[in-house]
Amino acid sequence: MGVATVLGIETSCDETGVGIVADGRLLGAALASSMDEHARFGGVVPEIAARAHLESLVPCLDAAFADAGIAPRDLDAVAVTSGPGLATALHTGVAAAKALAAAWNLPLYGVHHLAGHVAADTLEHGPLPGRCVALIVSGGHTSTLLLGDLARDPIVHLGDTRDDAAGEAFDKVARILGLPYPGGPAIDRAARGGDPDAIAFPRGLLGAGPDFSFSGLKTAVARLVERERRPLADVAASFQEAVVDVLTRKAVDACRAHGVRTLVIVGGVAANARLREVAAARCAAAGLALRVPPPALCTDNGAMIAAVGDLLTTAGAEPAPLTLPITPTAPLTRATCPA
Repeated sequence: MGVATVLGIETSCDETGVGIVADGRLLGAALASSMDEHARFGGVVPEIAARAHLESLVPCLDAAFADAGIAPRDLDAVAVTSGPGLATALHTGVAAAKALAAAWNLPLYGVHHLAGHVAADTLEHGPLPGRCVALIVSGGHTSTLLLGDLARDPIVHLGDTRDDAAGEAFDKVARILGLPYPGGPAIDRAARGGDPDAIAFPRGLLGAGPDFSFSGLKTAVARLVERERRPLADVAASFQEAVVDVLTRKAVDACRAHGVRTLVIVGGVAANARLREVAAARCAAAGLALRVPPPALCTDNGAMIAAVGDLLTTAGAEPAPLTLPITPTAPLTRATCPA
């Protein structure tokens, strides 16, 4: 089909996101976060997140339509995150998307959350090349992926974390250091002015294949803090450098191993300033093109889900039935979740 205008809804965790995309362009978006409500617990509480989605979804829909300057009659499809994520949170978004698709007589697409992170980059840098490697780094996932056509082709996993995801390690280490939740931004700030070479923290599985491991690094930080007093900025910077070193080396190695010339880094941790800096330097040295979305598109948002819906609609993908289930532990094999 021709140009489609797609509404995207994201409620997999603690952000309520709504976005509207047409022909690869972001027309309007709105976002509400319940992060402050979870901060005192040191992590996301599913029941609090679900209630916040219920309260925020309609205002976000209204705001996104106002931002885009269009009405529901201008839409061609509805896309929604149906997995992975918190079950109670996913239920809220999927139920809303089903109701809207039925009421407006529109096709419905169940989108894989991580495919949404990849598609977010297209809103800033245009269509992805025919083949590329994506490094997904978030609170729950760390993977290198070999991508073809995101709407049509299977997604091939080149490497995955064996334990903690990178974002999870940031959160846990921030707690060890007495920094607030979420840990990624807190450590990024604390590391400024610190010496990234002050402490030789371990690089898990570096040189031992494509998979990732950050559990040992987290333990090394905890033992150091118990054993001796070091400047907070140095500990934060050295920890961050260990994570960034492993992520960028393995991502560049994956590109070389598969003859790919473009690396795309996405997910919440992709907003980290040091990761972006080191990735840019290493990709330049290796002759690779680097694509990273702006920080606002790295964290969870509805625009990225609408972007996948746009690709699926344009590709003529089969819509999901109105019985679309949630899939809290959906494996990433395609841009859509099982219907």
